[in-house]
Amino acid sequence: MTGTKDTNLLSDPLLTISPPARLTLPGVLAALARDGVDGFVALRPHQAASWHMFLVQLAGLALHRAGRSDIPENEADWAALLRGLTPGFARDEPWCLVVEDTSKPAFLQPAIPEGVTLANPVETADGLDLLITSRNHDLKQMIARAGAAEDWIYALVSLQTGEGYGGAGNQGVVRMNGGSSSRAMVTLAPLSPGKGRAMRVRPGAWFRRDLRVLLETRDRVLDETSLPYADDGIGLTWLEPWPEGAQLTLQQLDIWFIEVCRRVRLDIRDGRLRATKGTSRETRIAAKMNKGNLEDPWAPAHTTEGKSLTIGDEGDFDYEMLTRLLFSGEWTLPLLARRARFEGADTPLAIVAQALARGNSKTGGYRSRIVPIEGRRLTAEWGDAVSQETLRRLAQEQVATIRSFDKALGYALVLAAASGEAERISRDSYRLTRAARNQLGRFADTIFFDHLWRRFAAEAQDEAARTAAKTAFARELWASTQALFEQSLPDMPCHSLYRHRADVRARRALLSRELREGYPHLFERQDQKEVADHG
Repeated sequence: MTGTKDTNLLSDPLLTISPPARLTLPGVLAALARDGVDGFVALRPHQAASWHMFLVQLAGLALHRAGRSDIPENEADWAALLRGLTPGFARDEPWCLVVEDTSKPAFLQPAIPEGVTLANPVETADGLDLLITSRNHDLKQMIARAGAAEDWIYALVSLQTGEGYGGAGNQGVVRMNGGSSSRAMVTLAPLSPGKGRAMRVRPGAWFRRDLRVLLETRDRVLDETSLPYADDGIGLTWLEPWPEGAQLTLQQLDIWFIEVCRRVRLDIRDGRLRATKGTSRETRIAAKMNKGNLEDPWAPAHTTEGKSLTIGDEGDFDYEMLTRLLFSGEWTLPLLARRARFEGADTPLAIVAQALARGNSKTGGYRSRIVPIEGRRLTAEWGDAVSQETLRRLAQEQVATIRSFDKALGYALVLAAASGEAERISRDSYRLTRAARNQLGRFADTIFFDHLWRRFAAEAQDEAARTAAKTAFARELWASTQALFEQSLPDMPCHSLYRHRADVRARRALLSRELREGYPHLFERQDQKEVADHG
């Protein structure tokens, strides 16, 4: 940003959307309410979840404070609602990126108390963001030197609502299970109707859906939670004084509070936005003992350990992770991952899972998965106890099927590498099969949920339909297993003298007894041929 001090989010059009338009923050909320936003042009993928959650929480706080349950569709209404959250600031300081008087808050930037110095300069918006890279080659750092105001807005939201522990004095948010964790999102979102809708989640429809659910369930959630939130508590935590060592408590906070975890201030130097960071002895909010389990409407919580979900630096939202989260009973689905009262069988929905995978002072990459929910019955019964148990059983069966084919593929290939002699197989030699088995796992992941939904639908039909649905999943896995075996077999190291014997025995091993007995419909023709060959 150059040559301007216009940084008021309520009155200056700082945010670029598609279809092409530049809007104020109230204008964005109005456009979302009208479902008039296709996307945010400058928003980076890993910032998307934080931005969505921020907007929904902000809108919810504004409407609740005003005593409204309707969702307005015009900019003036939203501007008044947001100003209603900051009545003591006639010049809109809490909504400005730059406020020269550092004794007052700026947007997501607490006031700087006496005795505290911010001494770490940050030249670019991407340098302020929460990404941690060790080699600076996967995603370059500190390159957005001509960044616009909206780049700083997204970086502030990403940092202040989703950052973890970053070393001495660099505290993380409390909506995660520890400083090396992540703030994960697992939710339902409405899909665009009609053909080609499978992977399209419209920002406006999603915003309205989540906001409506929060407004309709607020009283019930507050009644049922064991956490001591205040119904008229602090929502915008950057408004509050932050003396060194002081912390906010849950008793002071609204259940939808928007957190700030770092001391940071923006200013303009040489016509460009810059930032300066500082440290703090304590986390802004005193809730470490809650392990991130704070009624976050997007975060799954472990049913026995009482902690929020963490996606480690090697983790991903693959079929195993999602089936554990959704169907195992080990995790409590967050509020927004349950079907809403106003969503019927004809409402197209998808499971959306997003998180920045984190480790000890490092990030493992952005993880995102969208899984459309198929079928009127499944959509209508999503979250029902009986249906969840059926899905759990079917998912476990499919996981077991994948493991059976993975086991057969691995053993057959490693037998070839052992020259066809089983007694020469070592545990270490299985590393030779890793590439093929990983490919099988990735293929299984692409078909897992489509088949799970079909099998769920078949449960309401006869035994023949259930068997056909089960066999269809196994048949696709078997075809992929055979293709990967043929592709990988020549790469298995084996002395040329024993190659023919090794290949023959490997092919025989692939047709394992476990597979034949577990999935007889796959091998009926093969078995009939063998019977004919032996007279």
